[in-house]
Amino acid sequence: MNRWRGKVAIVTGASSGIGAEIAKILVKNGVNVVGIARNMERLEKIGEEIGKDKFFPIKCDVSKEEDILNVFEWVEKKFKGIDILVNNAAIFHTTFFIDQKTEEYRKILDTNLLGPAIFSREAVLSMKKRNGQGHVINISSIAGSHFDAIFVPMGLYGPTKSGMISLSSELRHEIIQNKLNIKVTTINPGLVMTDMTNDLIKERRKQNINTNSLESIDIAEAVIYVLETPERVEIPQITLLPHKSPFILSNKEIL
Repeated sequence: MNRWRGKVAIVTGASSGIGAEIAKILVKNGVNVVGIARNMERLEKIGEEIGKDKFFPIKCDVSKEEDILNVFEWVEKKFKGIDILVNNAAIFHTTFFIDQKTEEYRKILDTNLLGPAIFSREAVLSMKKRNGQGHVINISSIAGSHFDAIFVPMGLYGPTKSGMISLSSELRHEIIQNKLNIKVTTINPGLVMTDMTNDLIKERRKQNINTNSLESIDIAEAVIYVLETPERVEIPQITLLPHKSPFILSNKEIL
């Protein structure tokens, strides 16, 4: 991680769960982290925990382009640009697609896919402007890479996470064509114990269903792993599954 010391990362969804752990581990490795979330109070608490001179909280709704552009304007003034982007923010509903309203479709699409696309565009443009090395890391899900094996209602969550994988591929193609020194990695976790999945896990445990899960730190360590690779190595995707957990999901099994 030596080459990333003193560099700047934006982490979305940094107020709790996976995003908070990623922010903490990046700061621990000498990276300045701009933490993005809607809950400013939580962000400030994390800043108090890991150091206000290393963690810079900004309130931002990732579903709103104006908020996103304001983040990059602030980063440009403060740091002259960014080096690492972690698209982590997402929303999740265990609801049937056919039972959801169009308004709910738009909300999850804007948060889980359009927001990350805008963040990625602005991040790559920032990296290109300074002609430096960079890394875009998209947190997807096995719901994006192996959705046919999951039989738990998730509405548009799975399609948006599949979109994140495709977004990474498109970014990589364009980066190659523009001859930029930027890597792109998608991380696909299985079930992770977070505030977002807590209700789901509790419900499955009531039904005596396998609920082995990953911890947020596991995803954070995967981020460090891909950042530590030699410059000649690029990892397109990593899939993380809970140990001793079934892969195929049904009424009796869940990752």
